[in-house]
Amino acid sequence: MRKSLSFNNALELIANDTLQIKDDLQRMLSVDTCFPPGNGYTQFADLMTQILSPMNFTFQRVNVPEELWQTPDGSAQGERVNLLATLNNGAAENCNLYFHTDTVPAGDGWRFSPLALSEAEGRLYGRGSADMKGTIVAAIAALRAAQACDLPLRFNPVFLLCTDEEGGLYPGIRYLAEQQLFSGHLLSFNGGAVPRIWAGCFGSIDLKVIVSGRSAHSGDPFTGINAIEAALPLMNALYQLKGQVQQRTSAMPAPPHYQGKPLTSLLTLAAVHGGSKGSTIPERFELLINRRYAPEEAFEDVWRELTSCISQAMAESRALDVSVQLIGHLAPVANPYGSHWPRWQAALSQGFGFPDDAFKPWGSSTSSDMGWVQRAGIQEILLGGLARPDNRIHAADEFTTMADVVALSRSILAYLADDFQPTQGI
Repeated sequence: MRKSLSFNNALELIANDTLQIKDDLQRMLSVDTCFPPGNGYTQFADLMTQILSPMNFTFQRVNVPEELWQTPDGSAQGERVNLLATLNNGAAENCNLYFHTDTVPAGDGWRFSPLALSEAEGRLYGRGSADMKGTIVAAIAALRAAQACDLPLRFNPVFLLCTDEEGGLYPGIRYLAEQQLFSGHLLSFNGGAVPRIWAGCFGSIDLKVIVSGRSAHSGDPFTGINAIEAALPLMNALYQLKGQVQQRTSAMPAPPHYQGKPLTSLLTLAAVHGGSKGSTIPERFELLINRRYAPEEAFEDVWRELTSCISQAMAESRALDVSVQLIGHLAPVANPYGSHWPRWQAALSQGFGFPDDAFKPWGSSTSSDMGWVQRAGIQEILLGGLARPDNRIHAADEFTTMADVVALSRSILAYLADDFQPTQGI
């Protein structure tokens, strides 16, 4: 591939930009954007406007209406502020760089402060360092280098900085896509630092069941209704359904670590809560169910199966009430390949050093808010990111490395730069 001197200089600038990269990452990690509740989006949009304004971006803020994202259990709080930041270079086509700005809650077990950047053991620690504030930093570093070298860009970069990917009823990118607030193709950074051709992903349903009983003294329980005990038939029925669900396979290619085994549908009893102390009959029991469904399954069928299982299991229960709440839903992604993929593969090879023959198509039973983008009419979705199997995404001591941030930044630069001209496959 032909590379100009200015392109090579820009690649070198990224490698020497580590102090600014770490400063940007520190500032982003310090803003708590965890979902739930998701009440840090406005502050993060303010920070991104401050960082990107000197680079001549223009901005549009889009709030998702509360009636769309408010969950029945009230776990979502704060304005859903999505930021569109556009760098118009006069190119004929936009490239939309998608980032979700929320993280999962920090959780327990950290050796380092989750809301600060800690550099240790050759790693960059912090909640969101890999998933996915580190990817935002990489994209900014790429454009900073391009501007310093007066490098012409093939596409106009548009940052889509979006809400509620980690959960909730209405991710920000869904609203932007349905309202047709961006045009051009889309590059999602909700992926990994691997030579992967994205073959899609499963959908995800979070469903909460609330079983209501009647409290009483546990030493005189005759007027009470134990909500936990009343829910035992439900737990047993769902566990039986789990076995049936997980026999269903998908035609989507499985990840390499599956070692030839197929992707299957999944049902997880993800969280339970009930009771307070030994002397009281519990009057309330809550169960959170997660169901991962393949693109071959229809949401309506999956929902009907779940709700039928619940109603049949609780038909003879003494419970005073059983309520079912949909508190999160991501649609599946199917066959996101398209005409821009060969250039993106070449760019990933430029940044990470992947051999051309290393790229393989595979999907996953994890989920993405890109399914809503496809449902809004955008089929092709490029995928990259910082995720690796060992960097503890969603766990304590999440980390990335400077080497991966630099490699991703170089990949982004290559993809956007007009001087990057792959000679094969385009």
